Amino acid sequence: MKHYYTYFLLLITSVVFAQQPYYSNGQNNVDFSLTGQALYDALQLKIDNNIITTYTYGDIRDDFKIMELDPADVTDTNVLLTYGFVNNTSCSGSSITDRRIRDKDNFGGDNCDYNREHVFARSNANPGMGDVNNSSTGIAADPQNLRATDVRRNGDRGNKLFAAGSGNSGDVGSGNWYPGDEWRGDVARIMMYMYVRYGDRCLPSLNAVGNTQGSTDMLQILLQWNADDPVSEVEDNRNNRLEIVYGNRNPFIDNPFLATAIWGGVPAEDRFGTLSTDLDSLTEFGIYPNPTTSNITLRLNKPQSTKVEVYDILGKKVLQENIDRTKIINTSQLRSGVYILRLTQGNNTTSRKLVKQ
Repeated sequence: MKHYYTYFLLLITSVVFAQQPYYSNGQNNVDFSLTGQALYDALQLKIDNNIITTYTYGDIRDDFKIMELDPADVTDTNVLLTYGFVNNTSCSGSSITDRRIRDKDNFGGDNCDYNREHVFARSNANPGMGDVNNSSTGIAADPQNLRATDVRRNGDRGNKLFAAGSGNSGDVGSGNWYPGDEWRGDVARIMMYMYVRYGDRCLPSLNAVGNTQGSTDMLQILLQWNADDPVSEVEDNRNNRLEIVYGNRNPFIDNPFLATAIWGGVPAEDRFGTLSTDLDSLTEFGIYPNPTTSNITLRLNKPQSTKVEVYDILGKKVLQENIDRTKIINTSQLRSGVYILRLTQGNNTTSRKLVKQ
C-alpha cells in the first residue's frame, strides 16, 4: 500500500490535540506528532481497536433518528438526506429525488421513504462486501459508511464512482456520480475512513475517479472535497453517537487536517488549532537531549525572540518560556510521556515532539 506523501515538507509535523479524549484514552493512543504512513497506521489501529462487533445493519435505522436529524428542525422530526438538495418540498412524482429532508419515521422502500446508502458501494470493495440483511455485521454494516438517502436517489447513484462536478448531486461524465456541493466533504471523509479502516480492500480508486496525490493512493479530488466542504453539525452528531454505539470515531471528521498530514495535497481545516508554516521561515534550532530525563537545552542558530510552549497529549499547556538564543529549560516537573514543544517567532509557528523519560 502507498499511504504516505513523501514530499510533505512545508506543513507542520505535529498536532496539539485538545478536542477528543477518545484518541488518548484506553488502548493504542494516537501520537499526533506522526505524519504519513506512521499516522495512517496509528489511526488504523485506534479506530479498529474498540469496535462493537455485534453492531448490525439493522441497528442503523434507530441511530439515524438520533444522529441524522436536521439541525434546522427544532422539532427533531426530520432527517437530512445525503445527496439531497432543496427544490420541491412535495413528496410525489419526479420531485421525490430532489428532497433534502424526510420524516425520521419514513424509513422503508416506497417513493416517500428513505433508506441506507453505502457511501463506499458494497460491490466496489475488493473483495466486495457481499449481500446484506438486518442481522449482517462487519464491513457491510459499518455505520461510518452508512448514510440516510432518498430511496430513488440511492438507486440513481447505485455503485457509480464519485467524480468531479458542481452544484447538486447527479450523474456526471462517463456515468459517474457527483455527490453535491453540500455532501462532497462528507463523502470524502467517509472514503478516507474506509481506506484507513480496511486498507486496500477499500482503495479510493475503487469508488472514485481522479488523479492520485503524489506517490500515494489517495485521490486529489477527495483531498480537495475534504478542504472545500467543512465538517457539518450532522457529521459531528454522527461521530459522537457512533463512538457510543459502535466504539469508534471517524478521525477525519474530528480533524480534516489529518488527511493533509497523511497524504499532503491542499491543506484542509485544522479543527485542533494547529498552524501550518514553512519550516524554512523559522530560525533553525536544536533541542537536546530528546528524550530527556530532567532538563533540555534549546539553542537557536541566530538570535531571535522566540516563545516556547510545551503541551501534553490532551492539549493542556504545561510550560512556557521565552528565549533569544540559548536556554536550559527545566522539565523535571513533567511526568513521563510524550509532549508537543511549540516554537513561535512572530507569525510563524512550528512544533516538535518532546519525550520525557
